[in-house]
Amino acid sequence: MRKMKAVVAHELNKFSVEEVTLAAPKAGEVLVKIKATGVCHSDLSVINGTIPVPFPMVLGHEGAGIVEEVGEGVTCVQPGDHVALSFVPNCGECYHCLRAEANLCLKSVPDGKMMDGTSRVQLNGEDINVMQFLGNMAEYAVVPAMSVVAIDKDIDMKAAALVGCGVTTGVGAAMKTAQVRPGSTVAVFGAGGVGLSIIQGARIAGAVKIIAVDLSDEKLAIAKEVGATDTINAAGNSVKEIMAMTDGIGVDYGFEAIGIPAVVDQAQKATRRGGTMTVVGVGRLDQKLELNALMFPMTGKTFKGSMYGSAEFKVDFPTYLELYKQGKLDLDRMVTQTYTIDEAPQAFADLEAGKNARGVIVYD
Repeated sequence: MRKMKAVVAHELNKFSVEEVTLAAPKAGEVLVKIKATGVCHSDLSVINGTIPVPFPMVLGHEGAGIVEEVGEGVTCVQPGDHVALSFVPNCGECYHCLRAEANLCLKSVPDGKMMDGTSRVQLNGEDINVMQFLGNMAEYAVVPAMSVVAIDKDIDMKAAALVGCGVTTGVGAAMKTAQVRPGSTVAVFGAGGVGLSIIQGARIAGAVKIIAVDLSDEKLAIAKEVGATDTINAAGNSVKEIMAMTDGIGVDYGFEAIGIPAVVDQAQKATRRGGTMTVVGVGRLDQKLELNALMFPMTGKTFKGSMYGSAEFKVDFPTYLELYKQGKLDLDRMVTQTYTIDEAPQAFADLEAGKNARGVIVYD
């Protein structure tokens, strides 16, 4: 058993950095020395109960690292490989994987355990759960081989970590789920890590007007740097301002990247007749989205949910990282603060306060 530090959510609204033990990988599993972990809003959603999970649980689902050991039968990676981790496994065999819908892989419904129903992590001698088969807010993680892909060794691990969730969720929402067309107009509600990635995906796809909407002027400034042509502070009437910018028509593509039903409503109202509105943000289980029963069919809009940016991660992660290497996808600007694992409580406090586009925990 290997001793290591990990961020453990013990119960609702209670988490801490703990020393835990980690068992060796079994068949079909990989031991990864984690080098960077993104502090994602989904981790906070586990802590505050927005995403219901079985506690206690090692947090972390957006990460990258170096393979230290592989279990029996693993051939996709080998020790020494640099890897990015996907919180959605790709089994390659289920109904969805066989239909190019790997982001909906039937193996991706987690219960906090590994694929065989057992745990590799213990706290005080008791088995505990891990988030999304990964639990990579830790110095090491044992993960399914179907959740890893090798990446070039010259890629910054912080950038590689972001591709594990927020970047793929956002860029993919624009380029794959909504399929933004060249010459189109776009509005993105929410300029956090996912929203900034949607903006970049829309820019790469060739949108000519990209409107970022957020309450934070600091985040709006970053949005301009990574591709937004216009910004709106959400303290005003965002829909009215978007209509004024688009000659009263609305945008071709609307995106909501926060997970608030009222903001989803704003985004769909800002989307033109015949346009496409994509919901990327994750709300609470008890929240509902409402559509006007007359206007929804009459306006001919397409309403989409985007799960993980429609990712086939073993193809998309390397693609997005190649765009990063070419300077077309700016991941460095999105990392606004780094932390040690001991500073995880501060990282989450900063996340709640909206201070970062993306905070990243880095390890020695």
